[in-house]
Amino acid sequence: MSAHTISTYDAAAAALRAADLRQALYDEGAVLMEQALVNLHGDEHRARRLTESRVFRRDYFRFYEHEVFPTTLAQTLDPFLAAGRVDVVDFGYRVMANLTVDFAGIDRPERTAVETATLVELLRTLGLAATLFHARGDREAIRVKVREGIARFDVLYFAPSHARRTALLADLRAGTLNEDALPRDVLMMLIRNDDDIELTRDVLLREMAFFALAGAHTSIHTLSHAVHEILTWCAAHPADRKLLDVDPFFLQRCVHESMRLHPSSPIALRRSMCPMHLEPVGDVAPGDEVTIDLYNANRDTAVFGADAATFNPHRAVAKGELVGLSFGLGMHACLGRNLAAGVVAKGQTDPSSHHYGTVTRIIRTLLDHGAHLDANDPPRRDTTTNRIMWAYYPVRLHAS
Repeated sequence: MSAHTISTYDAAAAALRAADLRQALYDEGAVLMEQALVNLHGDEHRARRLTESRVFRRDYFRFYEHEVFPTTLAQTLDPFLAAGRVDVVDFGYRVMANLTVDFAGIDRPERTAVETATLVELLRTLGLAATLFHARGDREAIRVKVREGIARFDVLYFAPSHARRTALLADLRAGTLNEDALPRDVLMMLIRNDDDIELTRDVLLREMAFFALAGAHTSIHTLSHAVHEILTWCAAHPADRKLLDVDPFFLQRCVHESMRLHPSSPIALRRSMCPMHLEPVGDVAPGDEVTIDLYNANRDTAVFGADAATFNPHRAVAKGELVGLSFGLGMHACLGRNLAAGVVAKGQTDPSSHHYGTVTRIIRTLLDHGAHLDANDPPRRDTTTNRIMWAYYPVRLHAS
């Protein structure tokens, strides 16, 4: 068995699309990820993704961003405005936790700050499974902690959410409930299961835990990096700080540029299912490990220019995408991409109705309240993982 690494943009894009390379990055985190969508392959993956993707429609994302998200964002930010400061990492978890469980189908009957704090704590614990491949320290101890988190998530959130949707479906089939009364979320779609996918309760539990943590965990990684890149860039380029206020699309370009530089995982890891040939590594045998180096592929100077390793929101990209390969391609392309990143503005796009993505919306709100670095309280990197992540990123705010 051999190991291969691909780090150029075109070759990495081709490898991500290769149908005979199966997901391998989350094998270490099987305690949670086993049989979750991200770890499936072939027909089983296609069937479940088709079912779940019915929730992840662009029109619904735009509606959610414009009609639902602003209220959640404002309510979450209010206490931090009163304090005049916020830790972007903690704040991101609080905002994204509420958002992602809505899409997953996890009920929060109380909708209080205490309930949100409990949910955030659980998502932080479950998130350890997604990053176990890069974890430092005792991985078995981390697995024990994740198992405890899954059990608690089950009792507090999954079991009552599952029971409510099962009862609603029974009412629908009995003719006492209208179709429009059913929640539009992944759990409801899977319980209804019109595609007859075989799903045990344990698989449903892990799938819901994965959806909840994935949406929050990756978006917080993206949010904290983008805040850092934008504030740092604006400190050195004051004119662009003003441009952020007059050009609504420029902030989204800044976010996309940060997404390119900081994919939520620096690599994608695949394992070959059969003999194959991959450029530029050559022949790959069954069982071989293929590392797709997203971090460096997104810095390929042939695609992104001589300064590809640095943040430059004015970058012109001749080919490829503004975000690089950070959301993946092929069968494992991120379902929530449009929710987090929005769509790229083109031509005569109306800025008032444009779909910017939740990350841009959050940062826009922070900037509107004067977000700036606190010279007396520097940010800190996360030292528990080999991934480049922020553990703490404080900024100062003002109320108006």
